[in-house]
Amino acid sequence: MSFDVFQREEAVIAQGRALLAAIADPATAAQYEELLKAYEKLSRTTRRLIKLSDRNEEQLNQLARTLNEKNATLETLSDKLSKYLSPQIYRSIFLGQHDDSLITRRKKLTVLFSDIKDFTETTEDLEPEDLAYHINTYLTEMSRIALAHGATIDKFIGDAIMMFFGDPESRGVKEDAAACLAMAIEMQHSARELRARMAASGFERPFQMRIGINTGYCNVGNFGSADRMDYTIIGSAVNLAARLQTHCDPDGILVSYETYVLVREMVDFEERKPVDLKGIRRKIKTFAVRSLNEPGPNAAHRLHCDQEGLKLSVDLAKMVGSARAEALHSLEGIVSRLRDLPEPASGGNAEPAVANSAMASAN
Repeated sequence: MSFDVFQREEAVIAQGRALLAAIADPATAAQYEELLKAYEKLSRTTRRLIKLSDRNEEQLNQLARTLNEKNATLETLSDKLSKYLSPQIYRSIFLGQHDDSLITRRKKLTVLFSDIKDFTETTEDLEPEDLAYHINTYLTEMSRIALAHGATIDKFIGDAIMMFFGDPESRGVKEDAAACLAMAIEMQHSARELRARMAASGFERPFQMRIGINTGYCNVGNFGSADRMDYTIIGSAVNLAARLQTHCDPDGILVSYETYVLVREMVDFEERKPVDLKGIRRKIKTFAVRSLNEPGPNAAHRLHCDQEGLKLSVDLAKMVGSARAEALHSLEGIVSRLRDLPEPASGGNAEPAVANSAMASAN
């Protein structure tokens, strides 16, 4: 483009010089020559400006190419960094919402620990390459399920996984607990499928996963030093979830009472005997997940009531024949006794003997 402009300018100047040579009148020639010199000066200035513009354009293009290369490098690094952080923390960092100071806060979270039962004994005869393949396959599948349910994956500890619901994003304490339990059930379903594939490939002792879940207040935030920190959670609620996992049956899910009261309508539970857990002073009430409620209309076949002085669980699908008649008789007896139960005296409670009598009659 600039080359064509220069050629046209040179042609105009050459024509002007030829015309100047043909002018006979000195006064006219002098005026024309002055005009021609001004045009030549303007042409030289234009040429310098165009060349400068071309250089600037090339510099800008080079800067643009460098910027694109740096952006591509940053995108690659960002993608690699995202694999070391939970998506929630990754997003908050890149959106400028995550504080990098050593600040923690107290929140009610639902915490999950999982591990593989007898992992060392199970894998001691595996070659390192086979072990790496199987454990990475297992962790990849569990992570996929966790992220799909919105869990914050805290860390992998060998074969164990620690994750939680409620921070940095929360749907509410009850909803977080429900999402955690739904995730745990899907994890166990997936673990069974993985175990079948491992057995089919010749693995003598396929993985059996145990899961412990607890809901409680934790300190969550940045822990460490000003130079190196981790976003994690600490507290007795975290320890309890870890201990529950060690007491869980293989292929099972064991939850604390604090979690149970939030999700008891989701699945069938079996109450276990209170247990003593290392590092925890009190006995812990535990509940093992038995099975999911069936979806659709069958979900209405189960009734639950758990309140002070009353604990009831009814599977309507099993209330047929004599079982239904016996259940009705028991419930009618309880209702009758409850109606006849005298109101407690002011500031007092009903006599235990009366309540015991009602239960005995119902039975």
